[in-house]
Order: sequence, then structure tokens, then C-alpha cells
Amino acid sequence: MFKSDKNELSNLEVSLRKEFICVSDNGTYASSTLSGCNSRKYHGLYVCPQPDLNQDNFVLLSSLEETVCQQDKEFHIGVKRYAGHVFSPKGHKYIEAFEYLTHPVWFYRVGGVLLRKELLMHSGQNRLLIKYTLEEAHSETSLVIRPFLAFRDVHELTMCNDTACTQLQYTEKGIKCRLYPSFSALYMQTSRSCRVTDNPDWYRQVEYAAEKERGYHCREDLFTPGTLSVPLTLHEPLVLSVGLTPLAAPENAVALFEEARASLIPMDNMENCLRAAADSFIVHKEGRCQIVAGYPWFGSWGRDTFISLPGLTLCTGKNRIAAEILRSMLKDQSGGLFPNVGYGEQASYNSADAPLWFVWAVQQYAEATGDLASVWKEFGAAVKQVISNYASGGDFGIGMTADGLIYAGKDGCALTWMDAMADGVAVTPRRGMPVEINALWYNAVMFALQAEACGESDNEFAARWQPLMDNFPAVFKACFWSKEKGYLADTVCDDKQDWSVRPNQIIAVSLPYSPVSGKVGQLVVEKVKNFLLTPRGLRTLAPADSRYKPVYRGNQTDRDRAYHQGTVWVWLTGHFAEAYLKVYGAAGKPFVEELYRNFEPTLQEAGIGTVSEIYDGDPPYKAQGAFSQAWSVAELLRIRHMLDTGKYEKK
Repeated sequence: MFKSDKNELSNLEVSLRKEFICVSDNGTYASSTLSGCNSRKYHGLYVCPQPDLNQDNFVLLSSLEETVCQQDKEFHIGVKRYAGHVFSPKGHKYIEAFEYLTHPVWFYRVGGVLLRKELLMHSGQNRLLIKYTLEEAHSETSLVIRPFLAFRDVHELTMCNDTACTQLQYTEKGIKCRLYPSFSALYMQTSRSCRVTDNPDWYRQVEYAAEKERGYHCREDLFTPGTLSVPLTLHEPLVLSVGLTPLAAPENAVALFEEARASLIPMDNMENCLRAAADSFIVHKEGRCQIVAGYPWFGSWGRDTFISLPGLTLCTGKNRIAAEILRSMLKDQSGGLFPNVGYGEQASYNSADAPLWFVWAVQQYAEATGDLASVWKEFGAAVKQVISNYASGGDFGIGMTADGLIYAGKDGCALTWMDAMADGVAVTPRRGMPVEINALWYNAVMFALQAEACGESDNEFAARWQPLMDNFPAVFKACFWSKEKGYLADTVCDDKQDWSVRPNQIIAVSLPYSPVSGKVGQLVVEKVKNFLLTPRGLRTLAPADSRYKPVYRGNQTDRDRAYHQGTVWVWLTGHFAEAYLKVYGAAGKPFVEELYRNFEPTLQEAGIGTVSEIYDGDPPYKAQGAFSQAWSVAELLRIRHMLDTGKYEKK
């Protein structure tokens, strides 16, 4: 359980840096800081999809300001930051404690009142439920709840305007709001009768500190329709329900809260934290099962989906969900390619590695199910389409040399996972033949040959690819390996090798079918360990390189220039661990166990109970980027699975 005391919570420099997120089945979420003060435009208590608008999430309910009323005194327990670094009200000073076992819980002490506030999402109903319990009181006490609405895309900000519908509508034990006709209506209802006060107003210049730090526009105006007032009774819970559909019987909200709470995983150890976080990335919407790449600003990304799928699903016993995700992704396969970002009509295909990670994900699924024949029957055609597309050449300069190596590249594009662009220029363009793409390619074709041999063999396919793959390890070694340097080149373009010490070479060792020998694999593992490994993952560039950026900070351009030039990525840890275990077997298990346990403190550093996207390259390895990232969580779960199953222990 995560606990935080009054001293920490009242210090906004600390509490504004720690965030929580609660997610429902379709990706609707509630997220803020421990203080309750939103520091990002992405924060909100009801942030949900609006499929009729686009594939983003939308902030409908930004925040609440609650007021505890007793003996003609008012205690405002909400908190907001306004322009000029002004906080009003300053409700954080009343927070006595914060706990997070299955869901966020705050304790507020005001005068003789102790109020317990709990927040969670009812996943099945995509409904926010907030429970207030009066634990102590010496006289009559009531609660006034003032909602603040935004009704805008998570990537945007809203301002006071004349087009918003500010008319408050009543519903059973609550209100209904719909600022613009293109949006869904939002229902806010209490489990007991409430008094509604119609008092529409705009609160201007609300400021988001994290956006200001990141160099973005950081101020907006929020609309409040009025207040809901409810008398509190000692030890009798009051629940506020927020959703896109009304509760026919709002008095049942207390039971709904308990129903939702009972389904949550208690975060009482590292593994349970990771499993609970894993569930938050798997969403169902628009007839698809998807993986959200990260919170709070990522959506569905193809590459991230395939890399995350084994850890989030197969390593947690959710094989059926893995199949649903793969089937959903097949809907957008086009000419052998898979989307880099988005899906359907909004899919963007600018990725040279996502299709090869798809094959790896199918391969992992086949291993987990132990039924290669059935998996190949369903997904084999898609795998072979990927192989055919790379061999014959396709978009973004993707093609194959006569001896079987894969190249890719297009002006103005960064096509591998190192995809940062600064001022329209790829920071790490990697045009030509990237080392991990060629390793993934070899693994993909070898897996297809294995699958074909296990079923009704396609003799034409085997005749086409087996001879080329038999010779591929030698071709790969001649292209990428340097005996003198003792590691693999990162990219080869026009016969020029890029000897930047980067982590992509570790993937050539970790894959089920590796194009390198055991000795070369060991040398690569040691090179990466000595130059790139940190307690938070692998650096993207060795510190000795003049281009190395030790800290990820500044505006977007500054951050993009550091993104893959030294910044540490957690997801790479999974492939390092796998390569290490392949090389050292059981003898390597204690080292990998320690590597895994190094991440335990991160579960309380930024996103509570989850793992961030990236970390600074230099100590103290500060958490950066998205505070909850799918492939970060997934690869830690995959490491745990490898350790528990003893997959690479030599007999």
C-alpha cells in the first residue's frame, strides 16, 4: 500500500509531482496529483472517448471543489493553481493522509470533522464514483460539491466563450451538463437527495504547472454550472456518480462503488502493482480491443501494442485478450504494414518496425498457448504478407538486398522506435539498415519457416526463404559486427557503419531466433551492460558520446533532442534481461532479479503503482515523460515471468 502523510501532502513541490490514474474498460479515466490539484491539461476526473469527434480522449469534468459546512463555517478542501502561481482555495492544507491500496483515498481534517474521500472507476459502466464518509463530527455537517467543466480534447485548452451551453438541466438526484452539442451529456448524481444551486460562472486562468515546464500553453478557463449540497450523516457513505448515462436509481451508487472496489487488484507488492497497471492499458472501444501506449497523452500505437502485448496479457494469463488485440490490429494491416499511430481512417503507417514486432507478438502468443498450428492457421497469412512486403519493397523506402538484409528510409521520417523529430528533422534518422530491424526480420522469417514445417508445409515458401536464412547470420555478421570494437553497428547506410553505442543491438541477442553466435551475443551483452545499463533501464546513447544528453528537460524541441540521445527507456530492460539470461542461464538469474527489483521504488516516484515512460540518463535517474507507460510495465512483467519460469536456465 502507498501511504503519504500530512507533511508530504501539504508540500506542493512534492505532492504535485506524484500522480494517480484510475481507468475503466473503454479507457475513460480519472487522474490528478495527490494534492487534488491538476498540474496537466491531461488531468481530469472524467476524461473519456468521444468517438464521433476523433480518437483522442476528452476532458469533460476537470475537477471538483468540495466545501465542508459546519456551524456557519465553510472549509474549502479543493485546490487549484491560477496564473501568477496563485493557489485558491488551498484545500491541500486540510489533507491529513493519502492511501492507495486498490484506489485513491484521502482523509481531510477540518475543525472537528474527519472526512474520508475515495475515488474509483466502475469499469463495466465507465462511471466515476466518489465516496464521501463522515468519520468524525461534533455537529451537523453538510458537503457542497462544485464541478468544473472543460468539454475539450485532452491536447487542447478551453477559454470562456459565448457558444457554450451554460443552462443547467436537472436529473434524478443531480444535474446534466452538455456544453456543446457535438459532445455527450455528462450526468452527475448523488446517492442521497441533494439541493442544486444554479450558479453558472467561468473561472479564468487556471494554470497547469507541468505544461508550463514543458513549454506548452498552460492556462485555461473552466465553467461551473452551480453546486450540489448534501447533508452528511456520521458513518453513512455518500456517493457521487459521474457518467455519460444516468443512474435510474442513484441510491444504488453506494452498492456500485463496493462492487467496483471488490474487482480491483490490491497493490500490496510489486507484482500486484504491475498487474493492476497492466489492466489499465487494455481498453475496449469501437468494437476493438486495444492497448493504450501510455497515460496521460498516448493513444493506440502499433509498435507499442506489439511490444507490450506479451507482458500485459500472456504473462498475466490473459491469452484470450492477446488474441483479441491481435485480431483488432489485423483490421488495419495494409500492404504488410501496421499503423504506427491510430486506427481505421485515422491510421498512420510511418513505421518500418511495427510489422516485425507484430510477428514477434504472434510468435510469443504461439509459445504461450503451446498451439503453434492453430495460431499459424489464424495469423500465418498476415505474417507471410509482412515478409512478402519487406522482400518486394514498399512504402517508406522499405526493401531487401539480394543477400537478405532489410533497409528502410524516407526523407523527413524517423521510421524506427527512435522516432523523435526536432524542427522537422529526424534526431536519429537511422536511414539504411538498422540492426534491430534486420534481427527482427531474421526472427520473423525463421518463425514462419518453423510454423510452415509444423503444419501443411508450403514447399514454395520454404524453397524461397530457407537458403537465404541459412546464410543470413554470416551476412548479418559481415554487415554489423566489428571484432576489434566488440559490438554491433547501430545502422549501416551506403556501406558506412554507425558505431554509436546504442541499445538496439541487444535485440539481436534477445530474440528467439538470433542472427548472432553465443560468443558475439555475450560480447554485446557486456558492452551494453558496461555502457548503457542503469537502474532504470538502458540509455539510448553511451555517455562518452559528444551527443549524449544526460537530462530530459526543456521545451518540446529540447526534449525531442534528448529523447533518444541518452535518455533511459524502461522497455529495453526486458530485452537486456532476456539476452543476459540466454547468455548466462541460471548463473545470470540473481543479476536479473536485482535488475528487476531496482524498479520497486519507481512505483511511488511519479505515477502511483505504475512505471514511467523514460528516465534521465544520469543519476538520480529522475522519472520523465508519460507517468504510466504500457511497454515499461509490460517488459517488467515479462522479466518476472522469465525469472519465475526459468525459461533460459541451462540444464
